[in-house]
Amino acid sequence: MTVQGYSAAGIQVVEFDESVRTRPVMYFGAERGDPDLATHVLCAVLAHGLHPAARVAAAHTPQVRAEIIGDLAFVVSDDRADALDPLGSARPGYHGSLLGAGRWVSAAAGAVSSRTVVEVWRDGRGLRQELAGLRPVAVPQVIDPPAGAGTRVSFELDDAYFGQGHAMAGDLTSLDLHGPHCNDPAGPGQVTLVDFRHEGDPIVNRYR
Repeated sequence: MTVQGYSAAGIQVVEFDESVRTRPVMYFGAERGDPDLATHVLCAVLAHGLHPAARVAAAHTPQVRAEIIGDLAFVVSDDRADALDPLGSARPGYHGSLLGAGRWVSAAAGAVSSRTVVEVWRDGRGLRQELAGLRPVAVPQVIDPPAGAGTRVSFELDDAYFGQGHAMAGDLTSLDLHGPHCNDPAGPGQVTLVDFRHEGDPIVNRYR
């Protein structure tokens, strides 16, 4: 079928991670090569942590903690375990990973990472899975979980993709986790960001 010069033969279907790497501005608001891209990736993951899918939690209610452990490496934890079903079994997400559609921003960050590690736990059961980017290296492995429920994702952003010398910003006090379309009133949730890159005491910022 041909419509106004376009045909089905001209339609190309790309995988999610390929789409992210080709058009990062659609997911993070910055183009590849932008020196602020890594900061935009961090901001997008934290913003989505505070504004998760409505079926998972109400906006401004989750407790999120992030740790910057390198110029292109960070870890984000929250109090949601949506990758586990009520019986504690894994719900497969992108490419069979523990990152499902409800965590599409974290999945997008995984797509521009060289290594991603996902841990999820609830009711005494925990799983851990290592990914190469967004592609599982192996099936989820059982771990000894922390108390309560939660998810922790470690990202090692791909330095070959971001470019030599690129890094997350040093001053993150004015990071905007809400954006122009956030109209919900502030709730009990909070994002705590701890930057361990500085000499001496780490720098702590909190956002609501």
